[in-house]
Amino acid sequence: MNCELKLINMEDIKCENVEWLWYPFVPYGKITIIQGDPGEGKTTLVLQMIAKLTRGETIINEETKEPINVIYQTAEDGLSDTIKPRLVAANADCSKVLVIDDKETPLTMLDVRLEKAISETGARLVVLDPIQGFLGADVDMHRANEIRPVMKHIAEIAEKYRCAIILVGHMNKNSNGKSSYRGLGSIDFQAAARSVLIVGRVKGEPEVRVVCHVKSSLAPEGKSIAFRLDKEEGFQWIGEYDVSVDDLLAADNRGQKVREAKEFLKEILKSGSMTQKEISEEAENHGIKNKTLWNAKSDLKVESVKIGNQWFWMLPKE
Repeated sequence: MNCELKLINMEDIKCENVEWLWYPFVPYGKITIIQGDPGEGKTTLVLQMIAKLTRGETIINEETKEPINVIYQTAEDGLSDTIKPRLVAANADCSKVLVIDDKETPLTMLDVRLEKAISETGARLVVLDPIQGFLGADVDMHRANEIRPVMKHIAEIAEKYRCAIILVGHMNKNSNGKSSYRGLGSIDFQAAARSVLIVGRVKGEPEVRVVCHVKSSLAPEGKSIAFRLDKEEGFQWIGEYDVSVDDLLAADNRGQKVREAKEFLKEILKSGSMTQKEISEEAENHGIKNKTLWNAKSDLKVESVKIGNQWFWMLPKE
């Protein structure tokens, strides 16, 4: 077969800055994967993001921006009894959330309707939840030769329309803690994505979920961020959290780290008070991060007293 040779000279390529839907987690014009075990809060996180974006707000900060249209496709949950109520509860502008009607013909990632919908609506965010539901019956997610063209096609759409595409996926059951071995199937999923996030539950704190950055090709990896799912208060951002992705998957997460920090504090303060500076230095020597130390202090109700120009910590009187 004869093919015409075409060469690209890098001198002719113009440099472009990366635009961000949510820095450094979700870039525009690229694929982002959000994965985790079933029931860990992936969909809840995505719907909360959508609510913010349709109202013209940033994901966490209170800054305002231009509201965007979103295409959200689900292959698992009902629109009227699950998705719409959750969007309403999150105070989303539902007029900006669009769904491709695929009752008669199921949507796949190679479906021409996907690109047509983005073109007609100007959507800046597309979510497929979960990715397994949009591969098509003939695609084996464990075969690289079948996944590679699908992911290449989706990546080209994202770049062409400068929209962010988020693929939500359930992780496999491999007990190995390392995140790359518990991905969606073929390694080509993660290879095609420019950002990969994992959502997991904190052991010992069932209401807390943590978002960890596994892969970041376009920016430094973001620090882990937590949110709380509370029956009374609903969804609440907590902020940065001292958990790595491998700790999260291995169940050796913040709950364990705080317990270790509490034991450290009880031991170091059992003979009496000590300056906050000395405690912080000793904690650092033990590999305990400052935020974890303060969480342990709060849990133990350690008292702080200022003497002269220094703060002293002491265990509460029994």
